[in-house]
Amino acid sequence: MSAIHATAVVDSKAELDSTVTVGPYTVIGPHVRIGAGTTVGPHVVIEGHTTIGNDNRIFQFSSLGAIPQDKKYAGEPCELIIGDRNTVREFCTFNIGSPGDVGVTRVGNDNWIMAYVHLAHDCQVGNNTIFANNSQLAGHVHVGDWVILGGFTVVHQFVRIGAHSMTAMCALLFADLPPFVMCQGQPAAARSMNYEGLRRRGFSPERIAAVKAMHKALYRDDLTLENARSRIAGLVDETPEAATDVEMMLSFLEQTSPQRGIVR
Repeated sequence: MSAIHATAVVDSKAELDSTVTVGPYTVIGPHVRIGAGTTVGPHVVIEGHTTIGNDNRIFQFSSLGAIPQDKKYAGEPCELIIGDRNTVREFCTFNIGSPGDVGVTRVGNDNWIMAYVHLAHDCQVGNNTIFANNSQLAGHVHVGDWVILGGFTVVHQFVRIGAHSMTAMCALLFADLPPFVMCQGQPAAARSMNYEGLRRRGFSPERIAAVKAMHKALYRDDLTLENARSRIAGLVDETPEAATDVEMMLSFLEQTSPQRGIVR
């Protein structure tokens, strides 16, 4: 049997692995599934069509799987899906998806999510991210792997945040943040690339040099976005080791709408 505290209210239809731990006064709804080794703290509410994977740690007072804060929502069976080995600290709020998008809010694996973080409907979060306290994501935000959001970062709806990027405390994002870029300000402006983070993740000097060249093309040489993309594409011939990094940057830029643009 799962280790469920006597004061917790767990619907009989909920599916909890036998190794799940549930703290006092927690409420778990009928459409919830929780995988092996996950710990749910006290005073947590998990509702909606919510699936939580293995070895997660969910701290007290979080609300997971509530309906989206969207007036158009009319009770459709949308979902929240959380992967494995995530830490979700106190007072976090993750909403289910909405029928106006894919209908799923998704969190990947190995994420470190600090207190008071909000993930609105249809957010898509990758793996190995760190969201500092009070990071707030509006609906339909996409976050790549290894992203770090500084405390009190606020992200406008439909914004995309590229892999390995980083925001400073109190950053306000209205535009897409390309991979590797570090930004600061209200609205956020690009400051540098996340070189130290790349070194810690084992990027070779050649790959880091290619990232520096991307930064120069995007931000230092006064090029149009189209011309910057052409120069970045040429880096594959100069530095074959960085082919996947260049491809990721080009793919991100190709998906950026002219109306939203990128953080400059």
